[in-house]
Amino acid sequence: MTSDGTTSDGAEHQIDRIKTIQAAFIQFDRRAEKLSQDLLAKTFVDAEPLFIQLSSRNHQVLYGRRGTGKTHALKFLGDSISADGDAAIYIDLRTVGSNGSIYSDTQRSLPERATRLLTDVLEALEMELTRIALHTIDYNGDAGQITLRLDDFGKSLRTVEVRGNVEEESNSARSGEASSSASVALQKDPQLTIGATNKNSASQSFRVKRAGEQTVSIDFGSLQTALTGLIEVLGSPRIWLLIDEWSEIPSDLQPYLADLLRRTVLPQQRVIVKIGAIEHRSKFAERLPQGGIVGIEIGADVTADTNLDDFVVYDVNQQRATEFFKNLIFKHYSVSERADPAIDTPDKLVSAAFTQVTAFQEFVRAIEGVPRDALNLAAMMAKISYGRPISVDDVRKAAREWYQQDKMSITKSNPALAGVLSYVIDEVIGQRKTRAFLFPSNANDTRIDQLYDARLLHLLKKSISSNVAPGRRYDVYKIDFGCYVDLINTSRAPGGLFQGEGDMFINEVPPDDYRSIRRAILRPEDMPDA
Repeated sequence: MTSDGTTSDGAEHQIDRIKTIQAAFIQFDRRAEKLSQDLLAKTFVDAEPLFIQLSSRNHQVLYGRRGTGKTHALKFLGDSISADGDAAIYIDLRTVGSNGSIYSDTQRSLPERATRLLTDVLEALEMELTRIALHTIDYNGDAGQITLRLDDFGKSLRTVEVRGNVEEESNSARSGEASSSASVALQKDPQLTIGATNKNSASQSFRVKRAGEQTVSIDFGSLQTALTGLIEVLGSPRIWLLIDEWSEIPSDLQPYLADLLRRTVLPQQRVIVKIGAIEHRSKFAERLPQGGIVGIEIGADVTADTNLDDFVVYDVNQQRATEFFKNLIFKHYSVSERADPAIDTPDKLVSAAFTQVTAFQEFVRAIEGVPRDALNLAAMMAKISYGRPISVDDVRKAAREWYQQDKMSITKSNPALAGVLSYVIDEVIGQRKTRAFLFPSNANDTRIDQLYDARLLHLLKKSISSNVAPGRRYDVYKIDFGCYVDLINTSRAPGGLFQGEGDMFINEVPPDDYRSIRRAILRPEDMPDA
């Protein structure tokens, strides 16, 4: 500001520069599925050794909550695979089938729902293999053999049947010359009806009733043989099958889809399977009453050694989290139309956009290791501080606003869940004077899972012990940063991190301290009823 109250040219230029940066933040693309392949590659950030693990030739499950980057990682992996000469097939289970609501329709029988799911997934796989086949033919592949193998695979994937105890009824009427058309329909009872018709309206019908305990199966032998033959003639060194959004499939159907993969795809020497899933919402196997399992055994059939929830949490690894999110923001900024070529490093961007390094560190703490929340919070901070660098106070205001606007939405439509969250806040922050707590590892409480899915709670560590209850194992959860900030300066404001510390943290979000956490134990039986 000059002596006459006007703004100097240098100061105006600085304000304009900050506004341009903040405009880029506000316009960040926040979902990987909306990005082009080129932008996916340019905005991917590796939290080492994530990509090393993911690009191994082992069948693998990639765990992580929504927003942690599973889709981005799988699509980037597919892009890298294709560049190296292998073939990548990406299947999003949210978009498989013409009517996905059938999968969740409990008015229909389990065999019918599972049959539809398996058929839809196989048809999606057939479409992708056809795409690879056409590419192979373009490069002098044996068109005749490829067409024959595709036809064999198409026929075998439609050999879906319901097996169980069978009571058969048949009636027949015959006239004229029968044609070769046929129809197969799985009905709700479940019943299998097969009819053959001709041009002269002749008919022969058989009614087959299936009763008793029923399972869904496919003629796995012919399907695997057809798939093996098709892969052999395609000529690609390897095919990577990347299955995303596994947890969107109803849990009672997941073991059947897993069993299909185990019996037909996993045995293929030139096929590598990667699955993106949410850990506590995944059911890869189910034990049968007569013994054995349906599905995939984690650890035996596939590995599950990569969890994105563990990779970039500030309280787990401060340096890795800080570097990851510094690069994430910079890469998204660099592909923006508003990017300044002079800001060519992550450190320059942080220096230009934030008042100080501690403000950026507070930002990394606030996003709790979730990349999508980082992009959303960056946009919100830019709106709050528009025209000036982002301060620690701006980070907290944005975290509170994002918490109230987005994360709290699940509790507004679910009063019982709101009651559980209120209880957790009162017990952990109000009574125990900490931001984190222990919960029994084997509890499997859906209410805690829902709060975790909504990013109102965050998992800090698994299976630790406590001096208060030796021999029992606990998971460590912490209350969301935005939730803690939301309580400051309210009647429920936390009084401090430990008893006796007064108002020490009244305007601060405390770091996680395991001396305090180990004393804060919550149990399912103590929480309010749904």
